[in-house]
Amino acid sequence: MQLKIQNGVVELSGEPILKSVNFEINDNSRIAVVGRNGCGKTTLLKLISGEYSISKLDSDVDSFFTVSGNPKIGILSQMTFEDDSKTLLEEIRGAYAEILELKSKLDAAQQKMEAAQTPENIKQYTNLLDTFTNAGGFYFEKEYEAALKHFGFTEEQKRRPLDEFSGGQRTKIAFLKLLLSKPEILLLDEPTNHLDIEAVEWLEGYLKDYKKAFVIVSHDRMFLDNVVNTVYEIEHGKTTKYSGNYSRFVILKKQLRQQQEKEYLQYKREVERLRELVDRFKYKPTKAAMAQSKLKQIEQMIPPPAPEKYDTCKFRANFEPEDIGVKDVLSVKDLKIGYDRVISTVNIEIKRGDRIGIIGANGLGKSTFIRTVTGELDPLGGECRFAPRVTVGYFDQQMAQYASDKTVLGDFTAAFPSLTDGEARTALGAFLFSGEDVFKTVDMLSGGERVRLALCKIFKKKPNFLILDEPTNHMDIVGKETLEDMLADFSGTVLFVSHDRYFIKKAATKILLFKDGETALFPYGYEQYIEAQNKAAPTIEAKTEKPQKKSYSTPAKEYSKAERAVKRAEETVGALEEKINEINTELQSPENIADYVKLTELQTELTRLEAELEKAMNERS
Repeated sequence: MQLKIQNGVVELSGEPILKSVNFEINDNSRIAVVGRNGCGKTTLLKLISGEYSISKLDSDVDSFFTVSGNPKIGILSQMTFEDDSKTLLEEIRGAYAEILELKSKLDAAQQKMEAAQTPENIKQYTNLLDTFTNAGGFYFEKEYEAALKHFGFTEEQKRRPLDEFSGGQRTKIAFLKLLLSKPEILLLDEPTNHLDIEAVEWLEGYLKDYKKAFVIVSHDRMFLDNVVNTVYEIEHGKTTKYSGNYSRFVILKKQLRQQQEKEYLQYKREVERLRELVDRFKYKPTKAAMAQSKLKQIEQMIPPPAPEKYDTCKFRANFEPEDIGVKDVLSVKDLKIGYDRVISTVNIEIKRGDRIGIIGANGLGKSTFIRTVTGELDPLGGECRFAPRVTVGYFDQQMAQYASDKTVLGDFTAAFPSLTDGEARTALGAFLFSGEDVFKTVDMLSGGERVRLALCKIFKKKPNFLILDEPTNHMDIVGKETLEDMLADFSGTVLFVSHDRYFIKKAATKILLFKDGETALFPYGYEQYIEAQNKAAPTIEAKTEKPQKKSYSTPAKEYSKAERAVKRAEETVGALEEKINEINTELQSPENIADYVKLTELQTELTRLEAELEKAMNERS
């Protein structure tokens, strides 16, 4: 399978969104698409899926979109379901329509063979059994059960109809169904946005084992580092391909930029040198021919493309609190949070200068805690007490959906009526609302732009305690990096919820973990937290192990040991291959071809032995 786009142009309402797309997907491609918000990443996914088409060019440039074969392309384009009365389990099993159809045919073939054990009926059954086995028919139920568990769905929820789930849960259900349907080309647009860390880690493992191609648009840097091996960047409407994960892309892009600048500078210097020679000698009769030669040389030189400026425009702010406040900022004692029942009890003392990242699985109360602290929800018990002189700047994740028919400028000045238009435009300009942008209505803004507007309002008030609930969900990578730097330089206090591990790593100096109805505060950052968690389990196991005798090794011993291991593996491979040949012979035996029970047993044993053989061959190599 291959999908290829060359010199593709995509226009919407007559305006070019993508000017030069060169893109290729092959079997097992693991691709990330990155770029600033609004650069055309989602447009590219829609082009690949067939929702958009490339525009015809008036120039002689060769432009085309070709696909070999007929690959199934999967994209999560909308959150609607054909039948909302279906249960969650019924909807998820729908991802395995082909396997379920095979199972139905297999059952029918079995009944037909039981009724009449003719060679034709037996052959039909064995062929279907082989196809069913190769399609994963004996394992698909375990696969979706594990996926539902890691995405946080309970046994009770599996039997609930789809119309009883929230919008966020329906998004996860549709996403899971797309993943489990295993299209030849899987297109994922910001797949980690609504997942907790546990679900993101499961998704990473699933994609690492995915046997087909996938293309991901994401601003989650750690996620991209863990799953992709190719990065396409969209900048100024053009695509550029880089080999490696996201961190490798950052290095290669910098190197490419340096190389382009070097080549362009060398070209300019050479042209300047030749022009100086021409100007010096063009009026000297003995040197006129040489001057003409140099002039012709300049005309024949092909200039390298001038390096385009990187789109690294960042928002900024004079981000210091008006009042630094007191040392003890917030005291939370036995605070019971929830709606109709207690879902967690929180204890924490927050000091000035703390930057606390809140983590934990979805549904354990992270956002509920934030809403209780800010007064949006009443506590179910305990106490939450702010110190005097604390001024709170609160970012609610719903601000990305904030709606208003006011202009950006009008909306901002309504919040700060004492500002002149010039002062308001200066403040908005710091958050990338410049020129005519301030006259757009809020309803016209993207999610990322609405987040910037909300942050602009918050920072203008100069609070000394920031409480942020998923502030980066709609930000591009440059935006995240900007906010990370701003928080690092902030002399006040920060309490935030995020599922972006890289953002947590950069922004948090302490970690508040929600788990099993309680909370635990770790007095260090995310990297140290992960190290401590990884060390915890082996430490417990080590206590139960018996002391090991010291063993001494030499290169000769190690070589001999490796040689023996290879020999044992070769013996295992030989024995397994012999058993597999025996079973294949039995499958063709006239006395077994009429015994469907025996055939089923032999096929199952053959599958098991082939798996063991693959493992043994890997050990041998």
